[in-house]
Amino acid sequence: MNKIFSSLKKVRELSSLLFLVGMFLIVGMINPSFLSPSNLITCFNGSVMYILLAVGIAFVLMTGQIDVSIGSTLGLCAAFAATCVRDGRSLFFTIPVTLLIGAAIGLFNGFVVAKLKIPSIILTLGTMGIIRGIIYIYTNGAWIENLPDQFKQYSQAALGPVNIFLLIAVIIVVAIHFYITKTKSGRYFKALGDNIGGATLIGIPILKTQILAYVFCGISAALASLVFVSRIGFVSPTAGTGYEMTAIAACVLGGISLSGGVGSVLGASIGAIIMASLSRVLVFMKFSSDWDNTITGILLITIVVFDAVMQRRAAEKARRIRLSARTLSVGEVSE
Repeated sequence: MNKIFSSLKKVRELSSLLFLVGMFLIVGMINPSFLSPSNLITCFNGSVMYILLAVGIAFVLMTGQIDVSIGSTLGLCAAFAATCVRDGRSLFFTIPVTLLIGAAIGLFNGFVVAKLKIPSIILTLGTMGIIRGIIYIYTNGAWIENLPDQFKQYSQAALGPVNIFLLIAVIIVVAIHFYITKTKSGRYFKALGDNIGGATLIGIPILKTQILAYVFCGISAALASLVFVSRIGFVSPTAGTGYEMTAIAACVLGGISLSGGVGSVLGASIGAIIMASLSRVLVFMKFSSDWDNTITGILLITIVVFDAVMQRRAAEKARRIRLSARTLSVGEVSE
């Protein structure tokens, strides 16, 4: 039994799952209507966009890098997709090209970070500004509206009570989790974030893995943009602003370390559900939604500090174990 509990403690996703359940139960005790089946389904259905963003940026965070341009990437892809749909272009054209735009942005970020060794926070901050400027040029600073009702109705499609977009997101998360945990190339992402020097020595393709992480991140942002357009029904020049902080906070809540090498997309998805549910939680607790960003920031800082403390303790424990082993070895030799 002790072994079971000790193994559960090592599952970082468990703490985020317990946090989610605890949050729902506490809010339910304050306002029982929060735990109604319809409201819970709404919480999960409304988390699709954040799940896709969190899963995408999880690849980058696992390698020990960061991408703060994911929100603006979503905005640009959403603007392009919305104009295509408004102008009557086929989805067989709109969807692949939108995904290609996201992949191209990720390819640029990944290549510059991996090849030129530019700090990822600096590079992606610059990319974020460039993309945001392109959005304003592309839209002339105006909203993209009057989208066909048929396209907006895609977001309402459901299989029973579960939204089709949520089912697709679940399939994507499970597939990516399998890829990261069960395939050789998938395990490279964590290996890179855990020890880039060691990864180089054992022959892991550093350049390719880093670039792929950013490409996956860009594609995920593009997928999220399609959900955004269908659900919101219009796109403003500021679309996606602030989403990068939400996605990063979701990953950190889900157990992904900002220093890389630790975490999973399952944890990131749970964190995304938590972040997506915050607005509804505040409403049911009769707080203003103006608190959203404040609470997100508090959660992010708290968990990052906790993660840093735990990593420092783990490193100190490992150092003491190594020192103890060396001391014993020296004692045996002297005898």
